[in-house]
Parts: sequence; C-alpha cells; structure tokens
Amino acid sequence: MKKFFAHLKGDAFGGITAGIVALPLALAFGVSSGLGPEAGLYGAIFISFFAALFGGTSTQISGPTAPMTAVSMVIIAGIVAANDGSVAQALPAILTVFILAGIMQIGLGFLGLGKYIRYIPYPVVSGFMTAIGLIILLTQILPSIGYYPKEDLAFVETFKPEAQEIILENILKEEAGEGILVLDNFKETIERAEKITPDQIKKESQTMAEKVGKSTLGALKILPRALRNINWLEFILALSTIIIVFGFKRITKKIPSTLVALIVVSGVAYGFNLGYRPISEIPNGIPMPKWEIFSTFKLGSITPYIFTALTLALLGAIDSLLTSVVADNMTKTKHKPNKELIGQGIGNTIAAVFGGIPGAGATIRTVVNINAGGKTRLSGMIAGVMLLVIMLAFSSIASKIPAAVLAGILITVGIGVMDYKGLKAIPSLPKDIRLGPLKLSSEVLIMLVVLGLSTFWDLIYAVGIGLVIASLMFMKKIGDLTAERSDVKLLKEEAWSDETGFPSTLKEEVFIKHIKGPLFFGSTSDFQQLAEQIPSTARTVVIRLGRMQYMDQSGLYAMEDVLVDLRKQDINVLFVNLLKQPQYMMERIDIIPDLIPKEHIFKDFKTCLNWMKSNVKDEF
Repeated sequence: MKKFFAHLKGDAFGGITAGIVALPLALAFGVSSGLGPEAGLYGAIFISFFAALFGGTSTQISGPTAPMTAVSMVIIAGIVAANDGSVAQALPAILTVFILAGIMQIGLGFLGLGKYIRYIPYPVVSGFMTAIGLIILLTQILPSIGYYPKEDLAFVETFKPEAQEIILENILKEEAGEGILVLDNFKETIERAEKITPDQIKKESQTMAEKVGKSTLGALKILPRALRNINWLEFILALSTIIIVFGFKRITKKIPSTLVALIVVSGVAYGFNLGYRPISEIPNGIPMPKWEIFSTFKLGSITPYIFTALTLALLGAIDSLLTSVVADNMTKTKHKPNKELIGQGIGNTIAAVFGGIPGAGATIRTVVNINAGGKTRLSGMIAGVMLLVIMLAFSSIASKIPAAVLAGILITVGIGVMDYKGLKAIPSLPKDIRLGPLKLSSEVLIMLVVLGLSTFWDLIYAVGIGLVIASLMFMKKIGDLTAERSDVKLLKEEAWSDETGFPSTLKEEVFIKHIKGPLFFGSTSDFQQLAEQIPSTARTVVIRLGRMQYMDQSGLYAMEDVLVDLRKQDINVLFVNLLKQPQYMMERIDIIPDLIPKEHIFKDFKTCLNWMKSNVKDEF
C-alpha cells in the first residue's frame, strides 16, 4: 500500500490532466457512436478506472478511442436499424454485444494470447488505422456543416417505398413467429397492413436516411445535397474548432488544444446566443446499471454479432497493447500483456453494464499522463474519478456544447489517427509481386486492400481479408525461400564441409538431399519431386535434416509419400541429425520405425558415412 501511494502527487496530477484531456474526446466519441455524449463519458469513466485497477500497464489511460468507436458505430447503426430506428429498443442488444466483447477480452487474457497480438502484420494495422481516419472524416463532414439527413424531408421522402417494403416484411415475420400461414390467412396480413400509419412510414424512412448518412459511401453520395443545404453557422463553429485545435498546439502543448477549442467556441456560441444545435442532454446524476440488458436478454438478438464482438475484442486488444508498448518506451518498464487484456475486458464489461461505449488504451492520454507525472495505476483510476466529478458537477453546462464543435474535434482526431508513416513509405517499398503486367509491393497491396475495404465496405471483414492475404503472401515467400535453399543437388555439384571426403566409389550409388529450413505446406511441392531427381544408379538416399527445425502436418505427409515411393523402388533412406520436433511428428504416425528404422537414423554424417562404407556396395 505504501508503494501504491508513493507517487501520489505525480499520479494525481497525471490523472487529473489525462481526465481533462479525455473529456472532449469522450463526449465526441459518444455522439459519433450514436448513443449520445453520456455513453462516451460512461465509457471513459468506467474503462479508465477498472482497466487501470486490474490491468498490466501501470501508466496506461484507457477509454473510448477512434478505432473502437468506428467499429462500435457500425454495430450500433445495424442493431438500431433492425429495431425500427429506436435506440431505446435496440440498447439492450447493443450493450449485450459490448459485454460479450469485454468477456472475450478477459478470455484472451486468461488464455495467454496477449503475446500473439504483436504478430499482426504492420500493413494490416496501417491500412486499418488510415481507414479509421477516413471513416471519421467522411462521416463527420455532414454534422460539421449542419446537415442531418433524417431532417431533410425531401430526402427522407425518397425512402418511402423501401420503408413500406421493410414494414410489410416485418409484418410477415411477425405472422411467421405467431404461426400464421400467410397464404392460408391473407386477410390477417391485409388487416395489419391497413393499420400502417404515415407516421410509421415516415419514421422508418428517417431511420434509413440516417443510416445512409452514417456510412462513408452514403455520406459521399449525399454530400452534394448537403452542400446545397449548408448551415453556415454550424460550419463556422466546426471550422473554428479545427483551427484552434491545430493552431493552439503551435503556441503550447501544455494545455490540451481540444479542451481549449471546446471551451472557447462553445463559450462564444452560448454567450452570444447564436442559435446553434446543441448536443443531446447529458443525464445529471450517478450512472446506474442498465438492468434491462439482463431482463430482456434474447440469445437470438446477439448471435449475428458474435463474430463482430470478437473483432471488437481483438481490436481493443491490439489498440491497448500498442499503447502499452509506447508507455514502456517512455517509462523504461515492461507491461504484462495478458493482465492488460484482462483489465481492459473488465473495464469494457462494466462500462457496457452502465451504458458506456467500449474503449481501449488511449495513446495520447497515456502520454499526457506520463508527462504530467503519472507513475502507477492510481493515475488511471484518478482520471476516471475526475471525469465522474466533471459529469456530476457540469453535466447541465456540457449539454449546451454545440454539436458542430464535437464534429470539428472528431475531424481533427480523424486526421491525426491516420498512419502517415505507412502512407509515406508506399513509393519506396520493393515491388516483389506481379499482377498481370503490373509489378507491385505486397506490403502496399495489403495496406490498400485493407484501407479500401475498411473505408467503403466493412471494417471487420476487411481486417480478416487483410490477414488472410498477408498470411498467404508470407507463406509464399517463405515457401519460395525454403525451396531455393533446399535445392536437391547431386553430391558432385554441392557438398557440405563434412562431405568432402566422401568415397568416390560410392558417388553413383548414394544420393544426398539437404533440407535447409522448415518443411511445411509452402515447401512440400518441391520436396515431393525428390524421387524424380534421384539418379537411376542410386540405391541409397541420405536426407540431411540438421537444418530442418520444424515440420508441420503437410510436411509430415509429404515426407511420408516420398518415403513410401522410395521404398517401392527398393531404395534405402538414411536420416542424419534428425531434430526433436520433426522426430516427434514422424513417430506419431509411425514413419519411425515403419519406414525409417531407428538404425537408419544417425546423429552426424561421419557415423552415417561409416555405416555406408560397410553396407553400400560399389555396383557401377
């Protein structure tokens, strides 16, 4: 306990500073997610406190982040659309998915998978982060110019046919759930359809219009319409915010520029009674658990989102552990990755119970905490408490913040989160693959695929596809490299140092194969051609395995096929310097001793040579 409070002054100052920095971002991420500013605040409060308390990085400050909010926004929009556009109706299912993601993170930590997160290829992370930036930029353009699709009645009107179709489809689903056979009792369907009101159609149309505005492609499509209906006051407020955020950093970085922009622009807008659009009202009081999550829980409502929850959990893990590495470099300490995942999972789970959006370790807030004197996990807990105090004391004032100000802050976040390092490297990366007439860099291709698919299609599937492409390209490179270094050559063409004294009388009868590298699915095709390269005079094949450290199942069965073929030709096979892992694999399926007797396995080439001198006859 004494050690815990040894750095109380530094932790207090670091936590308070980080909490102040987190405030505008928490509000902005909450609004962007679709659940309102309070959801961002609740997420920042509970994740910051509990991730610090149970996590494995002493100085980390956690809370809603740009990547986590971007994915959450997609999840929320999908579930809300499936619940007739009602956030209140969709909230239990949304929060259940967030709880599931938190539980999955805890599971990842207990399974010890934290150390494997670092193996995600950089091009995938780079493409994803740049896509997050573009998504935020494109989806915040509309609110930054004061255009809200659901309030444009002429635009909403275009969705009426589709809205009627969806409402009718929902009626048919209800009847199917009630066991009503539509064709047998079509009268019931007609009666229900006749009860559809213009208000229902309008509400569904507004939901569809709003959903379009929350997608990148949709925002681009309606941008010309939005520009024709621009609200100049909202645009000026957003632009002023952006200018202050970037401009104030040139004056000093000791005071958070986002907070300065929030206070100055909001103060001017409110003080001069400019008639701006405020954010939704923030509840005044202590956050209470959303018990309806449990009382209305239905497994069917979240089963379509299990994979999405897993992706959210993995993204949070990557986001947090990358920030942990930054913290390690600054403090010269070493974080505990699995414990950090458990802490993040607990924080996200508790935040979701109280209605908060999910988050992760936040790099900027962590750096601010360290620079302000934060040394222990107490700083992250103080940051969470600080946000709670601000919310309780100033929620009524915060509710007066212009929506355009938060849109402006998010635009600066989108600009900042993009991976410029990866983008700058595009021209200089080696072009190592060919697609038709084009020569491309495989790294650039992966990054661009993830970037394009994430921005304009689906964040979740884009990462999966990027990982698959990266894995396939890696396997191809390793396979080519292994095959190149494992060429089957006659002894007289290539000899290792201990083979130089090999008897010339046996060179026609003995064929030596060198395997340099792992025998896995990427190199099996070349290895299987071994039999075709053996001279007709050879009656003994020596396979040197001292540099084959690893063999997978594909390599194992490729080895078995080759050995079976050689046995059919009455060719003896000798193993030299068989290592532990490949030997274990071959013993599991009885290659040893059925195809290779133990007396044909030698520790070194000298022992093998002595055996050949005694057992191989000079026939040519």
